[in-house]
Amino acid sequence: MRSRLRAILILLLTVGLLAYFLRNAHLAGVWTETRRARASLLLLAVGTSGVTYTMRALRWQYLLAPIGHARFRTAFETTTIGFAASFLLPARAGEVLRPYLLARRERLPATACFATIIVERLLDLVTVLLLFGVFVALVDPASIAGDPALYARVKAGGLVAGSASLAGLVAFFALAGHPERLGRAALSIERVLPARLAHAVARFVETFAQGLGVMRQPGRLFVSLLLSFPLWLSIAAGIWLTSRAFHMTFAYIGSFLVMTLLVVGVAMPTPGAIGGFHAMYQIAVTTFFGVPTDRAVGGAIVLHAVSFVPVTLLGLLFMAREGLSLTRMREMAAEETEDGRKTEGGSRKKEDEGQDRVSEESREAERSRERTAR
Repeated sequence: MRSRLRAILILLLTVGLLAYFLRNAHLAGVWTETRRARASLLLLAVGTSGVTYTMRALRWQYLLAPIGHARFRTAFETTTIGFAASFLLPARAGEVLRPYLLARRERLPATACFATIIVERLLDLVTVLLLFGVFVALVDPASIAGDPALYARVKAGGLVAGSASLAGLVAFFALAGHPERLGRAALSIERVLPARLAHAVARFVETFAQGLGVMRQPGRLFVSLLLSFPLWLSIAAGIWLTSRAFHMTFAYIGSFLVMTLLVVGVAMPTPGAIGGFHAMYQIAVTTFFGVPTDRAVGGAIVLHAVSFVPVTLLGLLFMAREGLSLTRMREMAAEETEDGRKTEGGSRKKEDEGQDRVSEESREAERSRERTAR
């Protein structure tokens, strides 16, 4: 019932965002703008996708190094499969399947591999906000159209998000510093849970912290952050080239602002980032760069295709080579979710049994004291 309600809410959100995106557009005008787009620049934009996912694989390989060796080919293929799965399957299934597939192929601990995905997301957020800061510092205010108050709110939001992401990095640095100490601290729940379950939780926490190994090495963490810049600069290049193909004239640095808003759009829980991606691109180029609505709508649709279609097709190819159909990927994601629910249910059951056992032991001890007193 809860999953059905969630699906309905996501559907309503997607439809609402698409309605907002298309509310002032004229489809004939959108088609005209799309036909006028420069194909050569769009091909270059598609080429930047190759750079983006190559850099993602290289950075992930570097993040995995403290856990164990992962081949570049494996990192690249599983990264591509993961992003394709996130585009085609609900609930961003690729974020779970990607580390699982790599861990299975390279014989690494899956929990530790999953922890590196969280580090990736923090690095991505910090990098995007730093590039947004570069835009704020270097942009000519005269080149910004629209309401100055709105632009000021966007800047303030970027500052708050940047501070929060840096605080997150510091927190993960502290968390990762002593995985064995963290595991021992987790054992303190043994007073509440049965010993076997407490040890299982402690092992999970310690293994997860080991996946944050890069956070324990400031030099390696700094290199990981440096590797994030060519990755996001290539994404910005794809945005800028597609926008130029649609005859939008803002400078390359303006794509940093567009990219920041697109990150917000992609974070919305809609299938394949549909709706959120399109609406945020439209808001960015019409509000801050004065682009006509029909041109912005056409550019958003094509940029979405440039950003997601090539990696999805390549991911499907890698899935076929692995013998993984889309149906099987969906089943794997469902199995992972079901396993998590079973574990949670089992934990609650074991906790109740442990509390009952403690209560019975307490009553027996009380009866023993009474007999001794008599």
